[in-house]
Amino acid sequence: MHKKTVPHHGLFAGLLLSVLMAACAGIPELPAGNNFPVPSAPNYSEVKNWAALPTTDDGADRTPGDTLADGQLTATADVFYLHPTVYSKTRRGNELWNANLADEKVNETVDDFVLPNHASIFNAAGRIYAPRYRQANIKVFYPQGREVSERALDTAYQDVLAAFDYYLSTYNRGRPIIIASHSQGTTHAKRLLADRFDGQPLKDQLVAAYLVGMPVSREAYRSIPVCESPQQTGCFVSWRTYREDFVPKEGYRDTVPDIAVVNPLTWTTQEGRAPATLNRGGVLYNYDAGLLPELVWAEIRGDGLFTNKPKFFGDIFFRTKNYHIGDYNLFWMNVRENAMDRVGAFARL
Repeated sequence: MHKKTVPHHGLFAGLLLSVLMAACAGIPELPAGNNFPVPSAPNYSEVKNWAALPTTDDGADRTPGDTLADGQLTATADVFYLHPTVYSKTRRGNELWNANLADEKVNETVDDFVLPNHASIFNAAGRIYAPRYRQANIKVFYPQGREVSERALDTAYQDVLAAFDYYLSTYNRGRPIIIASHSQGTTHAKRLLADRFDGQPLKDQLVAAYLVGMPVSREAYRSIPVCESPQQTGCFVSWRTYREDFVPKEGYRDTVPDIAVVNPLTWTTQEGRAPATLNRGGVLYNYDAGLLPELVWAEIRGDGLFTNKPKFFGDIFFRTKNYHIGDYNLFWMNVRENAMDRVGAFARL
């Protein structure tokens, strides 16, 4: 596939700035009474409502550097990918708690930054399907949006479910499926697994689910366990990344019990530090420069995955201890190879 030309920046150069500035961005007004307006629902038979399809030229076709290839044309599996929140600032035409899919800036952020940095990880393992959806504004995860969070997230999930059902009836044709997601995308992917896979015939098509950037209980599903080994299938992996000296604020607690954490350098749930020598390569500031091998080590501690501060151009300004923005990027090549390994293992069943 032809690679779409996008800005030569990794996720840390674009999304990091937008996420860190979200606290001071304009937010939607709280609805009066029961009036909760939302943008029109997308029609998934229209190509414009997909950020990535195997048949279109999009950011999911890209690879960092010049040594990796997009393998979607010959892939034997499918990947259904759900992107994180990029709707952090209101503006004319996009002022509600759910994003308007006609917002070009929102779509450009997904297309030019999120897809190359996240979805493209999986383009050697499967054909990528990434729907646009009426994502909830980032403030639903903060006190300012708590009152509307359930309704806004439900609206977004309605789109995710509609997109998946359209994908399943139109494109899948019985092929193995990888579910991949990050942040708000994982909030919806968790529900999707429960509604369409857990204890249902479709579970037999599940290669694995990469539920990254949000807490997921080890006991979330009856028939979908946590992955405990690199080539296990029909299971899910999850992690949230923090700098080694991160300490939660007083009073902070997860509302999800018994949180699953899988180390993306070992693909097990075992505690103990996995050395940076196991890190096959991360992708940070300069996407086109390619992979940065042995970028960070990784260690499971309690409910989180902890690591050292990566070195990259401009890292002096990277002071956050919550590495949510780098959940995938810090372990980019390890995730890519693991997805391929699990598809291979699934084929041998």
